[in-house]
Amino acid sequence: MIPDQQLKPEPWGLHLLGLGPVLAVIGGNVVGGAWVLSGIVYMLVIAPILDLAFGKATQPRPPRASGRPFEALLYVHAALQFAAVCTLLYRAGLDAGHWTMWGGALSTGVSSGVSGIIVAHELGHRKPRSLGWWIGRLNLLSVLYLHFTTEHNHTHHRHVSTTIDPASARRGESLWAFVIRTIPSQFQDAAQVHAIRGKTGLQNPVHRGAVVQIVVVAGIWSVMGISAVSAFLAQALFAIFLLEYINYIRHYGLHREVGERQTEMHSWQSEERWSRWTLLELTRHPAHHLKASVPFWELKPYPNAPTLPTGYYGCFWLAVVPPLWRRMVDGRIPSEIRNSAVD
Repeated sequence: MIPDQQLKPEPWGLHLLGLGPVLAVIGGNVVGGAWVLSGIVYMLVIAPILDLAFGKATQPRPPRASGRPFEALLYVHAALQFAAVCTLLYRAGLDAGHWTMWGGALSTGVSSGVSGIIVAHELGHRKPRSLGWWIGRLNLLSVLYLHFTTEHNHTHHRHVSTTIDPASARRGESLWAFVIRTIPSQFQDAAQVHAIRGKTGLQNPVHRGAVVQIVVVAGIWSVMGISAVSAFLAQALFAIFLLEYINYIRHYGLHREVGERQTEMHSWQSEERWSRWTLLELTRHPAHHLKASVPFWELKPYPNAPTLPTGYYGCFWLAVVPPLWRRMVDGRIPSEIRNSAVD
């Protein structure tokens, strides 16, 4: 093991690998044919293999002195997210109702989950109404999930891993049951954040956001037709599902009581390199929860934090089969939490 003082930061260019999938999705939407499946094949087959091939980071590197390359990367992702959605609408116009339209929608949903929602998550922690914050809002609009920032910042970070938080999965709860429970509950919680401040009806930003989303969908329908709006809705729904899958695996079973101090033991961590590089260090989730203002490139792992059995890509295959997920993960829940957890 190299002494810490001799370690150098990882090359920032490794995080450019995350641009590959969205570029492949854009190319697939433009070219058509079987290429429209590039995003879904990447997520389900290629990325889990790459997680295994690149292995885990065994020793955390210090952050770079300058975060400018990473900051620029966020805006590149945002621009490519816009391009991916536009090329999907283009493909829907050419292949209306054909399987290639639906394949393109699923693949675009994959890139929307990363270049769209993960980037919006990072930018959503920036100063409200700053440029980055607004770009994050546009990203969320592209997947029809504008209430996410309110719920995430005001409810999830405060109540994470408690029974109050709708975005934390309970031990024994399947991914499918969690998704059904969490999506409407998060919208209700986000609206309630503003309602308790006296903002009701269209004064409530969450309600206004819902209206804006309806207007966007209606606009696509009126200009481009039913096929385009169907493809747009499909990619948004799949991106939302992937977001809630990630929410599911990040806190599953790590229960804490309301009022109990939050520690690194209440979020799952993964040091698989491919997941780290391509998902903007989302896998170092304990560090994010303990100090949400720290940008993704400065997050560090906690040696004692609960660790997932593999990277975020491989965990998808476990999570969609609930008995397999429980078999692989329940035993990894720290004993002090497992013995006191609410099932």
